Amino acid sequence: MPSGEHISSRFDSELDEIRSGVLRMAALVRQQAQDAVDAMLSGDMDRLDAVIENDHQVNMMEVKIDEDSAAIVARRQPTARDLRLVMAVSKTVSVLESIGDEIKKIARAGKLLGMKSDLMVPRFHEVVDAAAQVVLTLEHSMQAFADADIQLAVVAMRTDGAGHERFSGVMRHLVACMMEDPRMISRCIAMLDVIKAVERMGDHAHNIAEYVIYMVKGSDVRHHRQEVVERGLL
Repeated sequence: MPSGEHISSRFDSELDEIRSGVLRMAALVRQQAQDAVDAMLSGDMDRLDAVIENDHQVNMMEVKIDEDSAAIVARRQPTARDLRLVMAVSKTVSVLESIGDEIKKIARAGKLLGMKSDLMVPRFHEVVDAAAQVVLTLEHSMQAFADADIQLAVVAMRTDGAGHERFSGVMRHLVACMMEDPRMISRCIAMLDVIKAVERMGDHAHNIAEYVIYMVKGSDVRHHRQEVVERGLL
């Protein structure tokens, strides 16, 4: 009969494996985001197609990690912090899959933009800069997850919060451009799709940071104002 120490060691290994799986999934999502933005900038249709095609890998990773997490709960019946970790893993992979869906939308919009390269798109580089900021938020959130670092999770939440005003300004400008020049309608709509997808990606990355805080502290900070979260944690 296995000793308690042996069982504990196996349990720790299983937890490490699902945690590592989340980080591998996040690395793929981050690469997908970078590829989508770079390909949209360069008009690389093949690369955009690859981003769309590779989304199924993200989906399959979510399924595998969810299955492994469910198996751990069934076999080990974790409690306290271990249970919070498993719950955070399940929520995080769901969010990463949603980010993958938004990246696929960006790639599809990028293909439409690339087919209409004779017309300049207003605020194009501003949207690309916003996407880079969202990728940074995701990186901070996932590093916080990897290190169980609530201070870095708060940094990620701050990074996301700084971008919302920019998104609103770009969207207003695109709507004005469509009203002024009907030739720009299809391209501006594609850019609106991109900026909406980027904004949702930022929201999802913000959610991951919230899950890290729950995982480490047991505090549910969803729907709390940023200053309230920081005052209670830092």
